[in-house]
Amino acid sequence: MKIRHLGRVAYEPTWRAMQAFTAARGAAAADEIWLLEHPPVFTLGLAGRREHVLSPGGIPVVTTDRGGQVTYHGPGQAIAYVLFDLRRAGLGVKALVNRLESAAIAVLSDSGIQGERFAGRPGVYVAGAKIAAVGLRISRGCSYHGVALNVDLALEPFGRIDPCGYAGLESTSLAALGSRDSISAVQHRLARALERELSASPVPA
Repeated sequence: MKIRHLGRVAYEPTWRAMQAFTAARGAAAADEIWLLEHPPVFTLGLAGRREHVLSPGGIPVVTTDRGGQVTYHGPGQAIAYVLFDLRRAGLGVKALVNRLESAAIAVLSDSGIQGERFAGRPGVYVAGAKIAAVGLRISRGCSYHGVALNVDLALEPFGRIDPCGYAGLESTSLAALGSRDSISAVQHRLARALERELSASPVPA
């Protein structure tokens, strides 16, 4: 599995690059994890409704092809895009979502923070506030998009939307919970956790 560190990059060109990578990859292509941050942007998934974007102000809104509703990306958020061949690994989409969530929970645990899941609401939460979002697109049996973990970013923009379609859903971050870990340190831990989760054998149904 290849790990690529892209730095801070614009959303739309990165999304188009994921599409192109997935369309061109062959059966023997190595899976990749892209670690990055985005400048401020709201993204509206396939299930998203425009009315959940309450007051974007000067932050652009991009309609994208991942699953889910609306979320916010910005500097200080550790994003890992997972370009992964599910068919080769013998995984279903729900299992992949579970593994992305498990990786984020492991990173939180490293900082002494207990993350949790809620049935029917993809992502990871701490005391009811969302700290990590998960959204995927599956094409030709392969995934792109991935998981975004709030490290040390401005939380105010989440108040301009109904995060994931839920009015009043609170958001939090590692910094808000007292962690002083740098974005680079969290990205490194997230990549290692994803490698562990994605290399594990499928669990029989």
